[in-house]
Amino acid sequence: MSNSRGRGLQANVLGTFDTVVMAVAGSAPAYSIAATTAVLVGTVGLASPAALLYCAIPMLGIALAFSYLSRIDVNAGASYSWVGRTLHPFLGFISGWALVISATIFMVAGSLPAGSMTLALFDEELARNTALSTLVGAGWFLIMLCVVLGGARLTVRAQLVMSGVELAILALFVVLALFHSGSARAFDWSWLGFGHFDGVSGFASGALIAAFYYWGWDVTSNLSEETRNSRRTTGLAGLIGVGIVFLLFEVFTIAVNVILSSKQIQENDANVLAVLGEEVWPGWGGKLLIVAVMLSTVATLETTLIQVTRSLFAMGRDRTMPSALGRVHRRWNTPWVAVAVVGVVALGTVGDILSDAISAIGLQIAVYYGLTGLAVVVAYRKMLLKSVGNLVLGGLWPLFGALFMFWIFVESLGELSTSAIAIGIGGLAAGLIPMLWYWRQGSDYYRPAKLDATRTVEADYVPAGAGGTNSLVHEGLPTDF
Repeated sequence: MSNSRGRGLQANVLGTFDTVVMAVAGSAPAYSIAATTAVLVGTVGLASPAALLYCAIPMLGIALAFSYLSRIDVNAGASYSWVGRTLHPFLGFISGWALVISATIFMVAGSLPAGSMTLALFDEELARNTALSTLVGAGWFLIMLCVVLGGARLTVRAQLVMSGVELAILALFVVLALFHSGSARAFDWSWLGFGHFDGVSGFASGALIAAFYYWGWDVTSNLSEETRNSRRTTGLAGLIGVGIVFLLFEVFTIAVNVILSSKQIQENDANVLAVLGEEVWPGWGGKLLIVAVMLSTVATLETTLIQVTRSLFAMGRDRTMPSALGRVHRRWNTPWVAVAVVGVVALGTVGDILSDAISAIGLQIAVYYGLTGLAVVVAYRKMLLKSVGNLVLGGLWPLFGALFMFWIFVESLGELSTSAIAIGIGGLAAGLIPMLWYWRQGSDYYRPAKLDATRTVEADYVPAGAGGTNSLVHEGLPTDF
């Protein structure tokens, strides 16, 4: 396809295995378990495994939505493009903006743990030094910034090393935990039921925390323009990624329930995984799991950088944000202006970020996941009754996922602090300024070609690289496909 608006991202760089690794790294299994298990246990107690199980079901619905939509529109902006072309361009922009804001907050928040975990390998006292942890965390962020700037191929190689070691360590401890003889309590199947929740409000509280263990697998869709056979690969990788991290989250949460006492969990709220490691393998266990958490944190900084820079690239390309963000480096085929801007903003604010800001991320994620779940139903509406598979996998399940996300959003408004809500909603509202400005400037994004699965799948679906000059497969996409 000819490219009239400048260079595109480098096509066909990532394969299926690479993309699955990115999906798993995006959800940051070791980091999520270490940072969030104590909060989840503190909220729902022994119902922690159940909360993760019942949140995985709607999350798979959202993953199916991403899978079905990626088949008919290949775009680095993912939900930003899909929601804009199905529901409304304003909602599409807000989807993209929600990802940009939440990812930026997360990168600022994630840099400090990356630094403190690195220092904890050498000296626990050093790890408590916030200034030093911030400095080391900023160093890690800068390294990941350079890796992402160096292109998708370099990015995935770094990810294979980091996530490979992390997953190997986690797998080892799954086996060790199974053979561990000492226990604080015996395993009970009721932990996977509804009996341990404190009513509907208790379930909602657990759902709020559990649902965002999973966030990040959708980085595969932001990499779609750089993936081989991306119409099939990105969605499949997202689904596999959700499945893998679900199993890891479930196994480790059950292990925490069995092996650690409530007192141990409370006293080590930010370091539950290291304490579990020490119990299972005294001497070496704690250190190894600290390595896993450190690698997981650095790896997810990288995937989050990918998500935010590719989203900004798509917005710059569509001129719904400054067009410079859509510029691609001649040698590395990466959106270097977007990478630089994100780097300056994040590095300028790295530090011990407000916990309210981290809580606010949940609201923003619920918005763009929920809207994507609705978008797939609209895009496939004429095909849903053609088969049971279409109806369930492309309609009912994603719709359930969307409604669950919106329910979480509403429920969380009663749970979060006023400042968390102000940051969450205020962050989204800030997006109205560039949205209205570029709408008035006449960006073509606000006059979209509607996304219709019947036309794209039946008439225009062709293998990557085989599109004719009149094909709509990559309509409006300045890429090298």
